[in-house]
Amino acid sequence: MNRTTTPERGEHGEVGEGGETGQPDSGQGTDANSGPEPGLRRALSWIGLAVAAGSAALLAVGAFLGLYVRPTSDDWCALWKSRDMGALGISSDFYLTQNGRVTNAFVTGLLYSHDMRGPKLLPAFLVVALGVGLFLLARAALRALRLPRPPVVLLAAAAALLSALLFFAGTRPYQALLWAPATISHTLPSLIGLWAVLGAVRAARSERRWARTATIGATLLIGTAVGMLSEPFTLVAGVFAAATGLLCLPRFGWAKDRYVSTWCATACVGLGVGLVLLYTSPGARWRRAQHPAEPLSLAEVGETFHDWWRVWQAVGGQWAYAGAFAVGGLLGLGLAYARTRSGTRTRSDGSDTRPLAPRRVPRVAVFLPLPLVALASLAVTYGLRSGYGVTGWTYARTWTSFLLPFLLALCAYGTGLGLLLGRRLAARTAGSDPHTASGPRAPLAARVAAVTVAGTVAVACTAALVPSVRTLTTTTVVRSLAWDRQDARIRSEIAAGAREVTYRPLPIGYLAEPFFTPAYTRDWVAQCVSRYYGADRIGRP
Repeated sequence: MNRTTTPERGEHGEVGEGGETGQPDSGQGTDANSGPEPGLRRALSWIGLAVAAGSAALLAVGAFLGLYVRPTSDDWCALWKSRDMGALGISSDFYLTQNGRVTNAFVTGLLYSHDMRGPKLLPAFLVVALGVGLFLLARAALRALRLPRPPVVLLAAAAALLSALLFFAGTRPYQALLWAPATISHTLPSLIGLWAVLGAVRAARSERRWARTATIGATLLIGTAVGMLSEPFTLVAGVFAAATGLLCLPRFGWAKDRYVSTWCATACVGLGVGLVLLYTSPGARWRRAQHPAEPLSLAEVGETFHDWWRVWQAVGGQWAYAGAFAVGGLLGLGLAYARTRSGTRTRSDGSDTRPLAPRRVPRVAVFLPLPLVALASLAVTYGLRSGYGVTGWTYARTWTSFLLPFLLALCAYGTGLGLLLGRRLAARTAGSDPHTASGPRAPLAARVAAVTVAGTVAVACTAALVPSVRTLTTTTVVRSLAWDRQDARIRSEIAAGAREVTYRPLPIGYLAEPFFTPAYTRDWVAQCVSRYYGADRIGRP
């Protein structure tokens, strides 16, 4: 992607420019004497620990950098509006005059209600909430598939590395983690969706009717709120919820009842209601008037596909994303080498029968995630082109909405491949002749090679994020020191009675600062800065 220093437009719309069961696998190694040597299990654990520790260290740095966040771009407008209007006032302002994102405005009003304290703490919240959510989601998925439990450190490594990739591997790490207007619109919705899925899973396990009913009712409200929070995530979540709901219809034999389909349908209805309320708002109509959409034509469709292809060229150029597949491979190998889950089936009289066998995944569910990610990203690209024009596809902060499911899909494919490879190698070892020189050695060498390759790629991709985090740290800290000095000067001048002050732009993260446009009347950033400080006007140094 052509990385230009042209500041991007504001986030808030200110315009300045069937349950089939397989048989137990005999190659998993169900006792201490079968399966691979303990050395391989220990190697997996140590590699997982290295990946988890490295990713956690990067995430800790990112969370700590939140303390050095200072206002820029939409921050200026959010600060004075939250101070002067309150959360309800800014919500009304967004609905009537900005973009219709009522939920977005309400969260913004709460977050900025104590100046920059909320935006400084938000990165730490995002890091913890995403990491814990991914860890719990992995555990829930393994339990649903009746797979053995791998070492906890491998689950932690997968959750930590996926979080680090989401925040630091893209072209706009500052916007993905540290800039509150973008994280509210494009990172927070993904967290809400993730934890909503975990809540639905918990309700399904309880098998209490009232719990399922309450969860479905809450999903309707959450979906409506999210529909007025972020249009890109609404499109992505709608695509995945609709596909999952159809796949889990009882008639296809993978779900035992209609709970999953009902939950997905409710989520789609809620998202649709929220999106309609947003789209029909006076603020959304005003915003569309500033950037009239091109009539749908073959040429416009072709340009949308061209933009979509450029988005994925930019994503594919970040080779660190391969770490999601590699850490999935480590997790799959850990599953293959782990002991069989000890759960049992029970008859109606309560007596035990045979151990639970792994649940087979329908073939369509195996091949569906990547096409869904492609479709969802295409919908987001079309929305960006409609809302921002020909440069809309470059607003990489919006890519977070489909990058998270993309990373989850890569990790899932890596896990499946690692599990399949580990089991086949274990089966070859069990069937080999230990009295021949070429018996168990070849499978063991293959297993060592698989662990080495997956571990090397995972560690390398973790290390590849270090330069991005180092640059992010330097730019954020240096800017905060310069901003603090300038802020102290401006406040002293205002206290002395000055009505016009000078402001030196301090750009960061490809975001707009005052004087990004020659016409002061169109410079919404400068006007928000003057409103924040209580000055009549700001000028150049």
